[in-house]
Amino acid sequence: MMSRLSFSASVRAEQLAMQAANKLSVKEVMKISSIFCLLWFAGNYSYQIALSNTEAGVVNIISSTSGLFTLILAAIFPSSLTDKFTLSKLASVLLMVAGVVFVSLEDLNLESSVVPVGVVWSIAGAILYACYMVFLKHKVPTEDRMDFTMFFGFVGFFNTIILWPGFPLLDVFGWETFQLPNLQHLFYMSVNGLVGTVLSELLWLWGCFLTSSLMATLSLSLTIPLTMFVDIWLKGIKYSLLIYIGAIPMMTSFIAVSLLTHYESWDPLMDGMKYLHRKCWRRNHMYR
Repeated sequence: MMSRLSFSASVRAEQLAMQAANKLSVKEVMKISSIFCLLWFAGNYSYQIALSNTEAGVVNIISSTSGLFTLILAAIFPSSLTDKFTLSKLASVLLMVAGVVFVSLEDLNLESSVVPVGVVWSIAGAILYACYMVFLKHKVPTEDRMDFTMFFGFVGFFNTIILWPGFPLLDVFGWETFQLPNLQHLFYMSVNGLVGTVLSELLWLWGCFLTSSLMATLSLSLTIPLTMFVDIWLKGIKYSLLIYIGAIPMMTSFIAVSLLTHYESWDPLMDGMKYLHRKCWRRNHMYR
């Protein structure tokens, strides 16, 4: 049958056959899902707890510090050349952290110099998200090997089986009240689950495999201007100038990492430092 196809069609058929042969089986996807389901839940739970303790704009910006943890973990557990540690990537992530510092200081001032609970939960969620993203891509390097919809289906299945006893326990200890939602709440929960969790997580994970774990993590910073706009529009929240200033380096770092991910071996900051070193060395050599 292959001999009857054109050259381009035969090449495409061969590529599809190789992808099918290299694809993870249902049992393998189930095993990976069982490993990462609790890590995924812990990251999302930390984020939701943080939202209940401070403003959404502050939580989203602080959660973006996961880029720093992702950069370090991806360098230790690389899955591709794009995970290579460079000085320019570090500078870009630190630029993002600088914006986070502005926002955190503003929140600390509002809380009388006491570390807000929402900030602590946001940082915990950032670390968990970084671990989840880096270790998953290290386990499955390319998007061709795994069916993402099947993966998230098993993640939801295992979380339902493993975590349901937590509902009565949280109610008994008084941490959260367990009650059945009404129709309106059920509708909002369903829409949020489909759009805010399933669709967003699916696109986010797909973007990670198409680019890099660092790129996917820093893409969360794009929620900053939209979140601020929604808070101002719906809740009438007035953000201080520090928060707006902190959002600027966040967006700048995202653009910088986009370029550094596209050009894998490009490290302009290191190249600039080498150039200055050579220039200074030549000047000192001439004076001698």
